[in-house]
Amino acid sequence: MPPPPANSIDRINVYNEKHLHAALKAWYTRPGDRLEVAIDGYIIDIVRDNLLIEVQTAGFSSLKHKLACLLPRHPVRLVYPIPQEKWLVKRHGSGQTSRRKSPQRGSIYRLFSELVSFPHLPALPNFSLEILLTQEEEIRRHEAGRRWRRGGWVTEERRLLQVVGQQRFNTPAELAALLPANLPTPFTTADLASALGQPRRLAQQMAYCLRELALILPAGKQGNAISYVIPEP
Repeated sequence: MPPPPANSIDRINVYNEKHLHAALKAWYTRPGDRLEVAIDGYIIDIVRDNLLIEVQTAGFSSLKHKLACLLPRHPVRLVYPIPQEKWLVKRHGSGQTSRRKSPQRGSIYRLFSELVSFPHLPALPNFSLEILLTQEEEIRRHEAGRRWRRGGWVTEERRLLQVVGQQRFNTPAELAALLPANLPTPFTTADLASALGQPRRLAQQMAYCLRELALILPAGKQGNAISYVIPEP
């Protein structure tokens, strides 16, 4: 095993890389890219010329310190997968497996459920975000001591089947383009959820992020609900 570069936290990430992270990194890599490069005390997934590319399969909030160190000196692109379709694979104690398609479908709007923990991230200089819409398998195993959660089934890993779409956001304003054109003026998160065909909670997370980025502005209330307007360009 080669000597570990950079700090111990990133070293652990390299040697225990999960299937989904490795598969996405392989899919995203182009000829000439450098992989697992130590820069400023961190291991960077992909270095493409002067661009640092980080594949993130979990929450954004864990990246706050890393990005605070890197962004003042380097352009950084965060690549994040959202499973548009997912198949659940259950490994039973008998050694048998079962597979079924999840009825849930992911959408580009799910990025706001992660961004809500770090809403100013798109406004940071040198930052860009790329969303990959994927088809995935979620591998679950049964643990008898965890019957309180999903009937004892716990997620073991996620596996990439296919990338079916991608969308890049280079500026905060590009996130505002996700607002549907048929919103009333002003609008509430209930209006937003209805126009998007998404749950109210996700619409609330989207509105919070766009408000923090000044891409929508509060405009009073409709009953107990805050109403918003889109500012003039």
